[in-house]
Amino acid sequence: MAFIGLVTVALLGYMYADSLLFMMGQWGRDDYSHGPFIPIISAVLIWHHRHQLAKVTFEPSWWGTMVLLPGLLLYVAGNVSTLYIISHLSLWLMIVGLVLSFLGIKALQELTFPLAYLLTAIPLPIFLYNSLSAQLQLWSSALGVGVLQFIGVTAFREGNVIDLGPVQLQVAEACSGIRYLFPLTALALLCAYFFRDRMWKRIVLVLSALPISVLVNGVRIGMVGVLVEWYGPQAAEGFLHLFEGWVLFLTTLGILFAEMWALSRVQSLPGSRGISHFQIYDNSNAGSSAMPSSGPGPSAPNAGFIFPAYVASMSLLACAALFGWSMGDRQERPPARAAFMDFAMRIGNWHGNTLPVEPQLISTLRFDDYLLADYAESEKAPVTLYMAYYRSQRNGRSAHSPSSCIPGGGWEITSHDRVILPADGRAIPVNRVLIQKDREKQLVLYWFKQRDRQLASEYSVKWYLLWDALTKQRSDGALIRLSASVLPGEAEKEVEHRILQLARQIQPQLTRYIPD
Repeated sequence: MAFIGLVTVALLGYMYADSLLFMMGQWGRDDYSHGPFIPIISAVLIWHHRHQLAKVTFEPSWWGTMVLLPGLLLYVAGNVSTLYIISHLSLWLMIVGLVLSFLGIKALQELTFPLAYLLTAIPLPIFLYNSLSAQLQLWSSALGVGVLQFIGVTAFREGNVIDLGPVQLQVAEACSGIRYLFPLTALALLCAYFFRDRMWKRIVLVLSALPISVLVNGVRIGMVGVLVEWYGPQAAEGFLHLFEGWVLFLTTLGILFAEMWALSRVQSLPGSRGISHFQIYDNSNAGSSAMPSSGPGPSAPNAGFIFPAYVASMSLLACAALFGWSMGDRQERPPARAAFMDFAMRIGNWHGNTLPVEPQLISTLRFDDYLLADYAESEKAPVTLYMAYYRSQRNGRSAHSPSSCIPGGGWEITSHDRVILPADGRAIPVNRVLIQKDREKQLVLYWFKQRDRQLASEYSVKWYLLWDALTKQRSDGALIRLSASVLPGEAEKEVEHRILQLARQIQPQLTRYIPD
């Protein structure tokens, strides 16, 4: 059995080497720095269950093979599309399926939480991460300003920018509070598992991780504002910033433990029922089971069914490893394209002038090519055109949605809807976003050109990204964004009409720079 276990680990290590290396690379970031501890904690929890497992009769189950099948499908999809989130979920399903195949349903019931806890080590997909981070930035900025105003410091908020008068503080992605949220959620789950009380109290404990993270991060931002007010802008960087971040993270732990104490003092609702993990242990040998048993019973397991169960699973695992070896290192094959530096600066009656992009934005957006230019028609106000091309949208690289990035510049989104861009006999849906900072307004239209499709929905972009990676071996694409200021006395419809005019004018050229 030990030999089979070593072979299983070797096969999984070979199959998921790339995705595991990527995951460990993500664990090196501050946002997922808790990641390396999750497998260790799960192993300790399994050891904690050793006495309960010793009482369980192991009955290798065919249900394990059933669980392996979707895991294998995800493995193929992740391998072909090179989307690591799919590979991570596939590995987790494979582990669950193998536990079922080798040990059976009753053993899996004992190990449910330790195995489920492994999911907290998986990094979020980049588009979900960006959306969550952007929302947390807004909440944290609002709370930070509230803290400053409460203690008498004059402060105003514009999107994610806090105006202190002579100094402006930008609440960057790193200060969104997401660095508190992920480890605190993992810790809250662990605390809820050991919290021997009603189930509703455990759920409240886990759900409280989000408001605690936002609240403490808002206080942290307020403290930075106070330090800047007292000691100048340099107080927002360096050791003080890092120190108060760690101190406040420890504060979140204190709040979590205080919440556990408070919940333990709350009387349970009449008639409510909850199950502690010790109660689950006591019921581990009960006759009922959440899933059908693979054999006639613990006292008389049928050897004819036990042997093929894990042999079939190991055979599937070996076939998947062979598939991964045969695929090799799949390289994407996007068609040749012209560089944006050759994009026309004269389009009909429109005349353009290129603009630079700040180096820090280039390193953040991680595009392969871009265009930023102002286009104007006769004496009319200009329209800014921005296009970012990605040769491969995998491994965490993809177009950043303007709805997530706009608040970072201090802008407030006042409306977000869809309009139709008629071009070449097609009706292209595009996002229409009105943004405002003080009395300044801008109208932004954006959409995504992904291979031969022009899409407005970020979720459609992700679906077709997976589909085209599987069927076309491609994940290239681009974000197209046009924006213009709404001048005093100018109607929004006039500005929208001007932007749509330029959007129609550039349509015939797009395929040359963003291939179908």
